[in-house]
Amino acid sequence: MIVKKLHASGIRAERAYTAGFLSIGMSVITRCASPSVEKKGEERADRLGIFVGEWAPTFFALGLALSTCEK
Repeated sequence: MIVKKLHASGIRAERAYTAGFLSIGMSVITRCASPSVEKKGEERADRLGIFVGEWAPTFFALGLALSTCEK
C-alpha cells in the first residue's frame, strides 16, 4: 500500500537506488568527519556512521519494491 502511494506520487526505483548509494557515501563521510567536528569521541563517530549506513538497505529494499510495482 505504501509502495503504491509512493509510486503514484512519482517516486521511481532509480531514485530509491540513488538514495541508497548516497547514504553509503554519507556514512563514510560522517564516520570520517565526525571525530574532528564533534569532539565527542571515536565511539560516537562509529555509531553515527553506522546509523546513517543503515539507511542504505532500506532504500535498496524500497527500490526493489518500487521496481516490481513499475512492471
